[in-house]
Amino acid sequence: MTITSSGLRGRTDLCAAIENELSGLIGKRASAATAYGPDFARLWALAGRNVLGGKFVRPLLLMETYDALSQRHQQYDSDDSRQRETAISIAAAIELLHYAFLLHDDVIDGDLVRRGHPNLIGSLLAEATARTDGRAGTDGTGGVRGTRAGSSLHWAQTGGILMGDMLLAATHQSFARADLPHELRLRLLDLLEHTINETVAGEQLDVGLGDGAIAPDLQTILVMCGYKTATYTFELPLRAAATLAGADFAVENSLATAGRHLGLAFQLQDDLLSTFGDPRRHGKDPFSDLREGKETAIIAHARTTHAWPDIEPFFGMPELSVGQGEHVRRHLSDCGAEAFVQGLIEEQVHAFNNQLTTTIPASVRNVLLDLAGQLEGRQS
Repeated sequence: MTITSSGLRGRTDLCAAIENELSGLIGKRASAATAYGPDFARLWALAGRNVLGGKFVRPLLLMETYDALSQRHQQYDSDDSRQRETAISIAAAIELLHYAFLLHDDVIDGDLVRRGHPNLIGSLLAEATARTDGRAGTDGTGGVRGTRAGSSLHWAQTGGILMGDMLLAATHQSFARADLPHELRLRLLDLLEHTINETVAGEQLDVGLGDGAIAPDLQTILVMCGYKTATYTFELPLRAAATLAGADFAVENSLATAGRHLGLAFQLQDDLLSTFGDPRRHGKDPFSDLREGKETAIIAHARTTHAWPDIEPFFGMPELSVGQGEHVRRHLSDCGAEAFVQGLIEEQVHAFNNQLTTTIPASVRNVLLDLAGQLEGRQS
């Protein structure tokens, strides 16, 4: 489904409103942070730069769903405008939550780059290294005289953990202070807690699978994807929109179920792109999942085939070469793993489409169909 020019204008206006709210949330805290010194304030400056540069997928989904449910596209009275402003504040808070999860994920994975640019940890590491190099010079082995080995990385990763913690606190503050009736605010706070619990459980599963502490069967991998991706990327904004718009609980549940199917489809598609996609389009290391030994549905299927003995020696090899990576990718395709996961995606999309025929209003179906349409031909 294509977006009309009026729809593009509406999305542009929404992005501006969300960005303005985020600027206020971050600016207020960045100003207060100066009292604790320049290094503490620097965390908020870097966080602001990264948060405000995002795609706003989750807050846009919330607001477009909220508007579709509320049927308030034309005129707003003062109460309607105030309620919509509250929805925008919740949408912005969800973007803070997203970035908090990314920061903690980057620490866990040891990542220094996102979308081809240094993340907050990478920026802190570069700045710390430059400072220590300027003070002491190198010791000839890549370290810095007068500092502990790895201290700059430890400093940078600590900044990532602490900034993630502060953003989680800021998210809770936004939900708790929302201009809403008490019972409605409690519902949103319960939804936030449920989302954080499921996302953290998904992260633990992901690490457990990667480290070999948890058996890598397909069902566990799909549960992990649902917890880690579908819950907070799709279910949270859809449930929050329904709650804020005063929709029936049956509608909220139908939206959440549709969101879970779509979230799984997106995550499975992401795994396919990471292994079989064009790195010039998606901007990632084409073999990073293989080098990391990431347990995906692709690998779960490959383990059950005759090709696994030819794949296993290279899986999780940090120094995997381009030639070896292509060898593994070819075997993954030939053994049917690629087609198997494509089939899983089709199953989730089919279940999503079936869910649209339940209690979901037609106006909201269009929002979800537009989102689902992004799966087709997705390259990044």
